[in-house]
Amino acid sequence: MKIVLESWQFWALMSAGFAALTAIFAKIGIENINSDFATLVRTCVILLVLAGIVAATGQFQPLNSISSKTYLFLVLSGLATGASWLAYFRALKIGQAAQVAPVDKLSVVLVAIFGVIFLGEKLSAPNWLGVALIMAGAVLVAWR
Repeated sequence: MKIVLESWQFWALMSAGFAALTAIFAKIGIENINSDFATLVRTCVILLVLAGIVAATGQFQPLNSISSKTYLFLVLSGLATGASWLAYFRALKIGQAAQVAPVDKLSVVLVAIFGVIFLGEKLSAPNWLGVALIMAGAVLVAWR
């Protein structure tokens, strides 16, 4: 079991499953509420749950033990996450979950491209084919 819990594949599949539930639960939850306020409620829940997990597992770190570079990029990531959530909830408010979620997953394509450009990651021809297929699949699923 320890091997499974230390596997990136396990956690990536968990992420995909929870992301799918996020779309379904959010679509139902935003039916009678402003999408920005819904994002605020969701964010508060996440903050409370994560604070509980960090406290319960003793993972808190002294704030001065974290470098300014780490803070900078975590703040930028947080801002990007917030913007993504706001846009996602607005899209869900006016569109169908089965259309919005695949378009949102074009982030996979963008991560591959940005990873190559900004992080110097290398993708093989089969990797690029997979990226292209993800892009084509997202477009086909969202097409009406």
